[in-house]
Amino acid sequence: MDAQLHDSAEQALRLMHEAGFDAAHVSLRHTALTEVNAVHNEASLLRSHERLQLVLRGLLGQRKAATTLDGAALGDTAGLQSVVQQLRADALAAPADEANGVSAGQQLQRTQGPQEPDLDALVDTLGELLAWRAEHAPLFRLGEAMVSHQRTRTVTLTSEGSALDTALGSYAVEAMGAARDGALASSFSGAGGHTHDLRSTPAPAAFGLGEMMLDSVASLAPQPLTRKFVGDLVLSPQALADLIGWLLGQLGDERLISRSSVYSERVGQRIAVPSFTLRSRFDGPGVAPVSADAFVAQAVQPVQAGVLSTLMPSFYGARRTGLPHVPTAAEGWAVDAGDTPLADLLAGVAEGAIAGRLSMGRPAASGDFSAVVKNGFLLAGGQRGPALAESMVTGNMGRMLLDITAISRERLDTGAWLLPWVRVSGLQFS
Repeated sequence: MDAQLHDSAEQALRLMHEAGFDAAHVSLRHTALTEVNAVHNEASLLRSHERLQLVLRGLLGQRKAATTLDGAALGDTAGLQSVVQQLRADALAAPADEANGVSAGQQLQRTQGPQEPDLDALVDTLGELLAWRAEHAPLFRLGEAMVSHQRTRTVTLTSEGSALDTALGSYAVEAMGAARDGALASSFSGAGGHTHDLRSTPAPAAFGLGEMMLDSVASLAPQPLTRKFVGDLVLSPQALADLIGWLLGQLGDERLISRSSVYSERVGQRIAVPSFTLRSRFDGPGVAPVSADAFVAQAVQPVQAGVLSTLMPSFYGARRTGLPHVPTAAEGWAVDAGDTPLADLLAGVAEGAIAGRLSMGRPAASGDFSAVVKNGFLLAGGQRGPALAESMVTGNMGRMLLDITAISRERLDTGAWLLPWVRVSGLQFS
């Protein structure tokens, strides 16, 4: 299959050249997934399946068109030629944009992670998770759980000499469900992540799976806040990912091109506390160090010791804005650990809450937001209190980075994310 993928990608690129495209990008991805599942607390099935996907992007002058096909199209040369001709017609009808282009001269060959599944490890991990739930969190009902191995081989070629070839293997564990006790039920929650070694960590300790189940059981009788107050919010790693996602969005194409980023003129300035550093981990389990537009994604630190070091436009975004191009992968980010044990971080909260995640719409252009604290607990006098029901927190996303008062030593590693717990002051609760 591996040699055939490269040959098929070259064939598709040749057909686009013959159709008259000035520049072309071809990406062919083969995914093989082996998984064991559990439904409603019981092991369900073991299955394997494969998928082949073809992405074509073509340029005629400054006009671009793209399409995604099932890989079966490669077996029908006449059919693929017809698709390419339709793509050419779509490009001719597209608006001209001088920022359009394809990557040139990018070269990468990368094999990472386990390339074949360990079936015994898949079954053992699921069994371990089910047994732990039954013993330690019997009121938690697993709606679904999955332990899987995925191998993704991707070949990307461009008419400008880029050739990117990655073979990524990783294991994943995911679980979701809710606690139930008679008429009482918690909100739905889930946890999971990717790893190169299923046996390196006990299943309940991996990706916060066990903690998620226990917190769900502890949330069977949530209580609303009885008054408004200003206090501290502790962001779990999952909630911190929401804040980092907002920050990354401010540094990327959409905000930079629309000139609505609050950070477009802030490179070299402090945007967070000195203890906060955000860095890429494009070598994380299941993460391909390649951008969507076929550039090799080198390591980058957008925020170093609280200072914004770079914006991160894509190739297209850089050509639209005149900013330096910074290729980034689709995922793979880490926040450096702090020097405060998690227990001490929580003990330092006089009044506030810990958030498992934040449920909100898109923050305002200024970063102002209002969110419901999900899977959260009241914190008072350094102690965790009852679970919170429909409690709101409001603030400003950018201000939160400057109001961090503690970062935990402990971090949660989910493959795509490696994040600590963070305490932020000055949030309004209601």
